[in-house]
Amino acid sequence: MRNVYVLGTGMVKFGRYPEKTVPELGGEAALIALKDAGIAIKDVEMFASGNLYQSNAMVGQRILQQIGQTGIPVINVANACATGSTAFREAFMAVASGMYDVTMAVGVEQMGKQGLLGGAGGGDPAYATEGKLGSGLMPAVFGQAGIEHMRKYGTKLEHFAKISVKSHKHATKNPFSQYRNEVSLEDVMNARMVAYPNTLYMCCPTGDGAAAAILCSEEKLKQFAGGRKRPKVAASVLTSDPYTDRDLTLPDVSTLTRRASKKAYEIAGVGAKDMALTELHDCFATAELVHYENLGLCGDGGAGEFIDKKGGMHPSLGGFSPVNVSGGLLSKGHPLGATGVANICEVVWHLTQDDRAKDRQVPNAKAGQAHVIGLGSACTIHVLTI
Repeated sequence: MRNVYVLGTGMVKFGRYPEKTVPELGGEAALIALKDAGIAIKDVEMFASGNLYQSNAMVGQRILQQIGQTGIPVINVANACATGSTAFREAFMAVASGMYDVTMAVGVEQMGKQGLLGGAGGGDPAYATEGKLGSGLMPAVFGQAGIEHMRKYGTKLEHFAKISVKSHKHATKNPFSQYRNEVSLEDVMNARMVAYPNTLYMCCPTGDGAAAAILCSEEKLKQFAGGRKRPKVAASVLTSDPYTDRDLTLPDVSTLTRRASKKAYEIAGVGAKDMALTELHDCFATAELVHYENLGLCGDGGAGEFIDKKGGMHPSLGGFSPVNVSGGLLSKGHPLGATGVANICEVVWHLTQDDRAKDRQVPNAKAGQAHVIGLGSACTIHVLTI
């Protein structure tokens, strides 16, 4: 396997764009990434497109109709919330294998004010939890994960609320975030309950967005980068759940992340302590808390203490092991197909001291990771180093 580098990135501000189409949003992010990389579409040899809600509509080809059709192979990817990051991994594998030297991944989604998401598997009774306990809707699924952590370790509602406060504070420094408003602990605790313990401010918003990344071989890096710092993709891991006796009332949101994390650290030759920043899949505050432990940022049962000591908070705010300095999904938004690539963009910007992250720059960032899960199941972890 060859070394692979992120040559350029592009992202549009997450929000709502009813006047634009999915290909237009994806094309906008792609053009920004091409300019950042200093190349033209004719230099790209393979294109991977991640989109969930139009997954049967040849979104990748339609994006190229916006930015230039050169006859290259196009892969359209749908993999739940890990859709965009899986497209990135396809672009990575294409270069790492030696088949191509320059590839592009775009993640894009247009969700508007779409309602709460249902559970995995559609109406398949093997997956559906509706009628057994609670609900198959995502706020309830991740609410159950939070309650189980409370039961096992004595975690308090305040711990989940502190995550929301932290993420909203981070978002004030991110112009790409859908929401940039601070909230107090009382705001979060007293907000409308969606699915206990997740109140409104502990749930990510829906919306529209697009992000793009261009990957290249070491040889092409020397040709195109012009001496600019560009991060190496030190590990790219994709997992799904192994077989277990299913618990239909308590979906497992942790095992696939733990397996992916262990493998990613081994491949990259680093550990959790080496991560200058982590962009993880905080679809709900309860999810962020359990992933602190799943990614090894603290020990099992230690997430509450980690939070109380300002773990996950930006160093400028007195924190350590910063998590979701972008504002995370809780503030930035979660247009499903775009999220995975957007998380990678954020890590890249900190490693390269890009102006797009200057107001929230994590100092001395040499390694970072981007994590996404999709129930059903898929988990990607990408470790990047400089």
